[in-house]
Formats: sequence, C-alpha cells, structure tokens
Amino acid sequence: MAGHRIFTTKFSSVYPMYVHKAQRKGRTQAEVDQVIRWLTGYTPAGLQRQLAQGSDFETFFAKAPKPNPASAQVTGVVCGVRVEEVEDPLMRKIRILDKLVDELAKGKAMDKILRGS
Repeated sequence: MAGHRIFTTKFSSVYPMYVHKAQRKGRTQAEVDQVIRWLTGYTPAGLQRQLAQGSDFETFFAKAPKPNPASAQVTGVVCGVRVEEVEDPLMRKIRILDKLVDELAKGKAMDKILRGS
C-alpha cells in the first residue's frame, strides 16, 4: 500500500471528522483527543502543534513520541477491513485510530477503548 493517498492527507483535515463523528453520538472532543494521545503518546500541546502544522498522516505517526504498544490489542473490522490483517504498518496505525474513534462513537466505555490502561 505504499504511496496510498491517505498517507499524504493532512491529519488536521480528518481530525474534525473524527470529532464530529464522536459528538454526533454524545461523546466529546476531549475524549477523541484522549484516544489519539493514548495511541500516539502526544501531549495535549504536542497534538495541537501537529494539528496547527498541518502534518500529514505519515508525519503525524512518524513523529508520535511514544506509540502505545497496547494498540496491538485493537482488533476488529473498520471500513470493511480487518485491522489486525493490514500489512502496511502506517495503514495499520491509521485503521487502528479509525477503529478507536468508531468504538468511542458506539458508546464503548473509555477504559475498554484504551485497553484497560
């Protein structure tokens, strides 16, 4: 999947869609941010900096200060694709983020989304 166009898509252009999806289901932007920070290790300021800089997905994940090893526990289907079967590491991270936001929007408890951490 090298060169997939999502890799060069600005994270800041997709972020509002994550927030909107969660908010439509009664969740908050703070919860979306918490999920993103859990996955990547960004601080609140670091996440805001990435959004302000307009980093693409490739850069966003490449600069993630502390990717969470527990993200390997995220399984299931998102957009018709089984997350754990995605071979490209960057695409897997993107799909994991999509799955976490889906779980948030479906009302799953935060401790379950964050895999007990």
